[in-house]
Amino acid sequence: MPETIRDVACTVCGCVCDDLAVTVDAGRVVAATGTCALSDPWLRAQNTHRPPAALVDGVAVEAETAFARTTGLLRESRAPLIYGLSRSTTEGQRAATALADRIGATIDTTASTGHAPSLMALQQVGESTCTLGEVRNRADLVIFWGSNPSVTHPRHLERYSADPVGRFVPGGRRDRYVVVVDDRETETVKLADQFIRVEPGRHWEALWQLRLLVKGIETTGTAAPEPWAELAGRMKGCRCGIVFFGGGITREPLAHRTVEALLQLVTDLNAHTRFYARRMRRFGDVAGADSVLAWQTGYPFGVNLARGYPRYNPGEFTGPELLARGEVDVCLVVGGETVADLPPAARAQLERIPVILLDAPDADTDLRPAVRFTTAVYGVHRPGTAYRMDEVPIPLRVILPTDYPSDGDVLGELLRRVG
Repeated sequence: MPETIRDVACTVCGCVCDDLAVTVDAGRVVAATGTCALSDPWLRAQNTHRPPAALVDGVAVEAETAFARTTGLLRESRAPLIYGLSRSTTEGQRAATALADRIGATIDTTASTGHAPSLMALQQVGESTCTLGEVRNRADLVIFWGSNPSVTHPRHLERYSADPVGRFVPGGRRDRYVVVVDDRETETVKLADQFIRVEPGRHWEALWQLRLLVKGIETTGTAAPEPWAELAGRMKGCRCGIVFFGGGITREPLAHRTVEALLQLVTDLNAHTRFYARRMRRFGDVAGADSVLAWQTGYPFGVNLARGYPRYNPGEFTGPELLARGEVDVCLVVGGETVADLPPAARAQLERIPVILLDAPDADTDLRPAVRFTTAVYGVHRPGTAYRMDEVPIPLRVILPTDYPSDGDVLGELLRRVG
């Protein structure tokens, strides 16, 4: 008989919406409400593929054979890398960190191809930030800078930032002013009250011009002064403002300096009103990977444990750069989806070295691993904890039981075997 499970959390994007109602029948999702263009096809695709639990060189094997091969590769490695973790949960991320510590590996997350500049910037200048619940209840000015949530986070405006009725914004969308700042006209522009175009590669200059305008210092910038002066006035005059920023500024050269300018602008604005900044995280639990690594090692990404203690130096110990320089001889990938974001030189190195892949049954990747473990999907097959983009932990529940192990189970067994 069909069964409807309510309050289901979705881990496709960083919103981790936890208000879905999912109907399951005969081991499949047959209906769902509260979903978006990203989550609905993802949920309906669950359990449509049934790959072997373990493969070695593309051939199905018993789990014992796969564990033996993996243990041998890890023991023989002199420069192993553990990479990914954005589709894992706290439990799996803890197991990955413990394994990296045991074998003296470098461990890195998908932040290295995303918000690593933001993490570096906040370490330098701090950040004034808040939860999405506070945005929902207080923010009357919402700015999306270099982000396009209509595509990347489809329910963000509906649940948190633009549409919902809040305690101090009883009119919902009527009580909010939404601005998009970007170097191109995105889908989110159609839903905004104002769009300000920035020349590609000039976000840093635009942010510093805003800082000067907020401080009341006359300046002549490369951008037209009228929209920036108007925006500065709105930012100083709002009751509560928030700027959500994304890949539009984190992929620029010296992006950490651009994010520093944005965070300093928010700090300046708090002399006039309540204002926050918030990163738009892409994947379901990349914020959790940052958090787990930080409280296990003291650093949020790119941590080297080869000397028996944590070392942190972005660029030296981050996965894409290590791979591109050929300084990795074995790579354990937890979630292969994000390998597509690696630079070509790093991808080429993955073709030359043994790769151990832990991935979901329906995962789509062109990696050719030496060993592959098919692992359960958290929030679908296994319970766990995922961190929303605002670092709020969200409990995950089971909607489709499976006999596949979780990545935490596989990593825990590898930890026991290499010990």
